Amino acid sequence: MALSKDRLIGRKAILLLLSEDPDMQLNQLKENNWKGCIGKVGSMDAHKVVAAIETAAKKNGIIESTIYRESHALYHAIMEALHGVTRGHVQLGSVLRTVGLSFAVLRGNPYDKEQEGDWIAVSLYGTIGAPVKGSEHETIGLGINHI
Repeated sequence: MALSKDRLIGRKAILLLLSEDPDMQLNQLKENNWKGCIGKVGSMDAHKVVAAIETAAKKNGIIESTIYRESHALYHAIMEALHGVTRGHVQLGSVLRTVGLSFAVLRGNPYDKEQEGDWIAVSLYGTIGAPVKGSEHETIGLGINHI
């Protein structure tokens, strides 16, 4: 039941996010029956970040919105990634913080056995800081959950 070294979902989600050629990366992932998408979001409201990622995942067919466990798994992966971005306190506007993030959502089976099923990873990279230009710094977050 070991993780396959060439299918580490968190690593692949981060590499997709930071890739200079994400379309090529997505095509390679599709060849292995994985699904993924990338996008951008900026806000002072954490719920808008969650909504943007959920919308992209549904629109790109990564999760089926009518299946609760898929939406639930995505939500927890997003929240885990946001914990990384916000250093454990998922607060933005209420503490005068804003984010400008790129995101990647990736779905696939990171295990050698097909029976292990799909997992979902959300990676976030960008800036966080006061809502004043030049008052931000880089940040990154990763969330992984089973479906």
